[in-house]
Amino acid sequence: MLPAHPVVAVIGTGSMGGVYAGFFAESGTTVIAIDTWAEHVSAINENGLRLSGVSGDRYISGITASTDIHAAKDADLFIIATKASGVADAARAIAAMAKPSQLVLTIQNGLGAADRIAAHMPVEQVLLGVAEGFGASIVEPGHIHHNNMRQIRIGEINGGITPRLTAVETLWQAAGFKAAAFADINQLIWEKYICNVMLSAPCTVFDCNVGELFANPEWKAIAIGAMLEAYHLGIAKGISFSFDDPVAYATAFAEGMPKANPSMRLDHMAGRRSEIDAINGMVPVLGQDMNIPAPYNQVLAAEVKRREDAF
Repeated sequence: MLPAHPVVAVIGTGSMGGVYAGFFAESGTTVIAIDTWAEHVSAINENGLRLSGVSGDRYISGITASTDIHAAKDADLFIIATKASGVADAARAIAAMAKPSQLVLTIQNGLGAADRIAAHMPVEQVLLGVAEGFGASIVEPGHIHHNNMRQIRIGEINGGITPRLTAVETLWQAAGFKAAAFADINQLIWEKYICNVMLSAPCTVFDCNVGELFANPEWKAIAIGAMLEAYHLGIAKGISFSFDDPVAYATAFAEGMPKANPSMRLDHMAGRRSEIDAINGMVPVLGQDMNIPAPYNQVLAAEVKRREDAF
């Protein structure tokens, strides 16, 4: 359970983590922001965190930012908001200092975050989250632009609704998020995952936004093919999807955000490596383990990696 006035540490205070930290601080929660970008950390400490976009344009004070994760050692809730590649390092550092009463909530795109954390600490302390319909980007050090926000979905790794899960749900809601606890968070992770697979690498490879991807019949067919490979893997793993028609579900998801750019494309536009291994690149890996071919994602992932090798 969380204390009456919990301390929240956001590990990875980039685009999405910055939104989390800002909203929690505005609600009166004590927030510790941890990030490896020293210039960003300095700007937050000196001027406050600037949030602009759909939630308004303002500076938020009261956030303690640091590049040293040990500054967060007394947090009651650690929110890991790094990219997938940073989850293991964050979990390793938290495990070295965390007490059994402290909770970890990890919110990433793609698959594998729970496994990366489990390699370093007991999963009994870990909750999983899905940020649905969110969008944010870093404008400059200390400034996050907030594009969209629908829902934070959270759950226990092993399922069920527990008192601590309900307490974390309440904490997010009190900070102004539309948050909800779910008994089967893995279903929601997979439902978001197949949409990420459909949009991430295709938009990156074809250098287009979501609307442009779906306006081109050939590109759309490739994106749908990649999504179906991920969907069939989920079925094989026993995921109870909430729909019977994955194409209709994923298409409706895409049509609701035609101007959006997946974070993978934004990474490439900025010359950064992406989360390809946790998204499209994970499909052929799982497919090989389960003897399910995944040629669309194998080719898309290979092309994304080829481009990243030139960064």
